[in-house]
Amino acid sequence: MNYWNRALCSVIRRRGKSIILFAVIFILGNVIAGAIAIQQSTDNVEKKIKNQLGAAVTAEMDMDKLMKANESGSEMKTPEPLKEETIKKIGESPYVKEYDYSISGYLGLKSFKTYQMEKDSNTIVSGLSGNNLFLKGTNSNEPSDFKDKKVKLTEGRLFTKEDKASDKLLAVISKTVADENGINVGDQVIWDSQYMKPKEDGSTETYDSQKHSVEIIGIFEPLVAEKKKEDGEKSNPNQSFLDMEQFNTVYMTNNGVREINKAEFERGKELDPDAFKEANDAEQITPMYTLKSPEDVEAFKQESEPLLPEDYKMNASTDEFDKVGGSVKKMSQISGYVVILAIAAALLIISLVVILFLRDRKHELGIYLSLGEKRKLVMAQVVIELLLISAIAMCASLITGNVLGKLVSESLIASDALAQAEPVSSGAIIVGGSSLSSNLSTGDITNAYEVKFSLSYILTFLLAGLTTVLLSAILPLTYVMRLNPKKIMM
Repeated sequence: MNYWNRALCSVIRRRGKSIILFAVIFILGNVIAGAIAIQQSTDNVEKKIKNQLGAAVTAEMDMDKLMKANESGSEMKTPEPLKEETIKKIGESPYVKEYDYSISGYLGLKSFKTYQMEKDSNTIVSGLSGNNLFLKGTNSNEPSDFKDKKVKLTEGRLFTKEDKASDKLLAVISKTVADENGINVGDQVIWDSQYMKPKEDGSTETYDSQKHSVEIIGIFEPLVAEKKKEDGEKSNPNQSFLDMEQFNTVYMTNNGVREINKAEFERGKELDPDAFKEANDAEQITPMYTLKSPEDVEAFKQESEPLLPEDYKMNASTDEFDKVGGSVKKMSQISGYVVILAIAAALLIISLVVILFLRDRKHELGIYLSLGEKRKLVMAQVVIELLLISAIAMCASLITGNVLGKLVSESLIASDALAQAEPVSSGAIIVGGSSLSSNLSTGDITNAYEVKFSLSYILTFLLAGLTTVLLSAILPLTYVMRLNPKKIMM
């Protein structure tokens, strides 16, 4: 009888020991399979969400740093403006697919109507009362928000090469604002910006205004806000603020925004020379870099941040996942530790169990050796027995471990989502956040999370399991190597 047949007969005839070894490997296999399932699922949901968020990175003022410097009592300084030369130099990075930069502007209007968010007793909106428009310039034919599918053009057109080169005031506004003012594509509208001054009672009053004649060339609708309404999701203060900001955003060419900012500065200087002593050379320019892959974000940040002025930092669209995906990242780390610990435990436990079983069989093994069987074939028999039992146990734990991983991870995510959902209903909204702010929520991550069978999961588990079993056979094989048939048979 060759060693293959002996191994098969040994597994069948020694049912008790085979069942014990099967149970040990099955239990450890469930732990390993569940941890691998969780780890791969968390990695998949991170990749999925980050691909949805896109690989966009902006260079913006570090408002947290400036606020901390102000709170510490140090002298308030004016941040150094981001120059176009720096923006273009960063855009030469091999990670960048394309880039655009935007000159920003802001208008407080007198009679032109804008979208107003519903007032909520739990919501504090700082500096956003009244009719305000956010001007967002572009150096591209298609602004980045349109490319990233945050908004869509429903009427009219976007900018041409000739538009970008001219100083004409051309604008693309939201349908909500257009409907509020009865505006159609091709209309010439007047933005009457107002200049405010404080009164003795602490309130403000308008003491002058300036008119800007703008041609409306297009109308857009925000895609994210509409999707939230279609899904029937409950609104929250943060979401309402983002909706208001998007509806009141106006897309123009950089030259157009620059002309308005210049006119506002000159008029303000005439009205209040003391408040406008400095030259208007500190334009707020926000570049938008679209990378080739979301996986390049961290490398691009490390490469680009040294080129920025002191009070600037890089903000990426994928940063939103890091803010709300804490539970997923924690699970990924924990599952990684569990895999390592389970494999280490499996190596030790399986090795000891097999050695104990071989000690009971030393007379059988001694007979094989005394009859002239090669030691390597006896060792091969032990390995085959171990692999036969392990293969069955691992195939069973492949299924049950996946179910276990699904139950554990879903309960952890659900409890974490519930804990994070409570503070969302109240809070303060502060102007000055990243222009990449998105509507990503813990619920979006929970919905995207899914533990399922995949080829990578099966291959990873089988590879880890078989490697563990083979490594655990080293000690038992060492025991076989040391067997002396003469001493055993005496």
